[in-house]
Amino acid sequence: MLNWTEIDTVLLDMDGTLLDLHFDNYFWQTHLPQRYAEYHNLAFESAKTHLMSRFREKMGTLEWYCIDYWTAQLGVDIAVLKEEVAHLIQLRADVITFLEMLHSLKKRVILVTNAHPKTLALKMRFIPLHIHFDRMLTSHEIGLPKEVPEFWQSLQQHEPFICARTLLIDDSIPVLQSAARYGIGHLLEILQPDTKIPPKTAHEFPAIHQFHEIM
Repeated sequence: MLNWTEIDTVLLDMDGTLLDLHFDNYFWQTHLPQRYAEYHNLAFESAKTHLMSRFREKMGTLEWYCIDYWTAQLGVDIAVLKEEVAHLIQLRADVITFLEMLHSLKKRVILVTNAHPKTLALKMRFIPLHIHFDRMLTSHEIGLPKEVPEFWQSLQQHEPFICARTLLIDDSIPVLQSAARYGIGHLLEILQPDTKIPPKTAHEFPAIHQFHEIM
């Protein structure tokens, strides 16, 4: 599927690619609505319906990923609530072996995530993946979400790369579409970002279930 001699830079997403998306899905769809309901004396389903509507309004924007924004909007401390379920943060299969392989091949390995810096710090505290990266960048540092092609142009100001010799691995179709429009040459989709949910049955890009398929 990949000719590693044609790749110099590997851009890796975090949530759903390196880490199991179950933590994030559980937090936003179950834990936060539950705690929000408690704080505001609401039924769980009413709280969840209200929150999901609010989230959809910001989907794909930088605010959607900003826990400071949602803390201010919802009146609950998102960072503190994430700590309550941090035990659910888990690696996906083969991740460490894959990262070690990339370094053995002398690739430059960059984390590019839409996660808020506080969320990134929390996850690196539980699973110290930072030691395997040449650099880690969040969309908040860039000032744009990965869903817009301008993100990749701005990324190059922080971390120069040659599009034709760059691989992006991500679980998000809108992000992969954005990268494709910008011209990134090698794109891979993760088929089962949340291990508690069945894999996607259709995919738009070359796709893998686990990293051993490209090792």
